[in-house]
Amino acid sequence: MKTDHVIALIARLRDRAYGFIIMELNKKKITGLVPSHGGILGVLFEKEKVSMKVLAERINRDKSTVTALVKKLMRAGYVVKEKDPEDNRIAYLSLTAKGRALQPDFDEISEKLIANAFKGFSKKERETLVKGIIKMLNNF
Repeated sequence: MKTDHVIALIARLRDRAYGFIIMELNKKKITGLVPSHGGILGVLFEKEKVSMKVLAERINRDKSTVTALVKKLMRAGYVVKEKDPEDNRIAYLSLTAKGRALQPDFDEISEKLIANAFKGFSKKERETLVKGIIKMLNNF
């Protein structure tokens, strides 16, 4: 089996997963979101309030990328940003009621995505694949 195209395969998998997510968002008539917002929403579903710095660290993205994604979420009415009253350099993010209302749909789409991705895999195959991908990530 040819294995030297693994990075291209992973990129294609990501593209298809993103397409699946967009299709599911459209079915639910959820607007203003793209798959790259998922990491931010996931963190905010877990933590009521988080700083931009911590958010960037948690989703492993640079601060400028997170800033752009957050601005889109704010324009769509899903997230609010407030300055720390004691230190103006720190901004905290939290979900609006509209953002919090996304959680059931977010969870459902995530479950469908994982179920679709692992269709036909045994538990052992799933574990082996994930361990291999983690090993590859650590190589970089």
